[in-house]
Amino acid sequence: MYIHLKDQNPSSSFSQSIHPSTRVQRRSTSGEVIMKLCLVLVLLLADAVSGSIEKRIVGSQPCKKDRQYHVQIKSVQGDKVCGGALLNTRWILTASHCAEQLVEVELGKQLPWYKINKLSSILKQKIPKEQQFTFTEDNPHDIMLMKLNKDAPAQFPTISYPKLECERPQMKQVVYIGGMGSKKAGGKPESSVKCASTEISECGENDKPASKYQSDESTTMCAFKPGVEACYGDSGSAVEFDGLLHGIIVSDTRDNCANTIVMLDICHYKQWIEDTMKKEST
Repeated sequence: MYIHLKDQNPSSSFSQSIHPSTRVQRRSTSGEVIMKLCLVLVLLLADAVSGSIEKRIVGSQPCKKDRQYHVQIKSVQGDKVCGGALLNTRWILTASHCAEQLVEVELGKQLPWYKINKLSSILKQKIPKEQQFTFTEDNPHDIMLMKLNKDAPAQFPTISYPKLECERPQMKQVVYIGGMGSKKAGGKPESSVKCASTEISECGENDKPASKYQSDESTTMCAFKPGVEACYGDSGSAVEFDGLLHGIIVSDTRDNCANTIVMLDICHYKQWIEDTMKKEST
């Protein structure tokens, strides 16, 4: 304010009559105002940057204590990374394209560290093709059961699917997804499980599993929500509705993230899941 008055009329008697101490006080006040304005600007910029960063997490957030049944699946050759769901102490459900070769599964990725440290000897297991079971009618479907070599501890969380009546979620109903997929196409999978919600939507002409797998309207469902995508590492992960397992992600996300997320409907495979676990557990 003092500088402004001086520039306006440096020879005015008013400017000359201002006491030096008053000038210093006004100069100080002006500095404080400028500092406060700068602080506000910095906070606004920080908020904008924060929003930009959030949008790059493809619509997800940390799962905290949710999805403790999540399993990470990696091919021994290193060319595949997927998710899966622990159904009970012996069986995992995932997508067929996530395996069909020797893979390593890792349990407890979402469990507190103290539990993992105590049970580390059974967390990682290599599962051969002989213990991988794909649903097949005329052609294979992109859904698979894996049988563990050793039982998971009884205290490990599992997820249930509808045991009696099973109806798929309807259009626009909210379903919950999660996985350890990368934040963007071409990136590396995350070190922890991330969660998001999306909505059941119509499937487009190209929204289906890979061409080698059979699919139709009775087996396939889709979900879409702006800003929510499935990326590399998310395939095979569970889709939850009403607290139960209602689908698995089968989108091909190796090269590009999927904005419309393709899933298989568990209701179609419920009897096969039960029959296979019973038959192969003996």
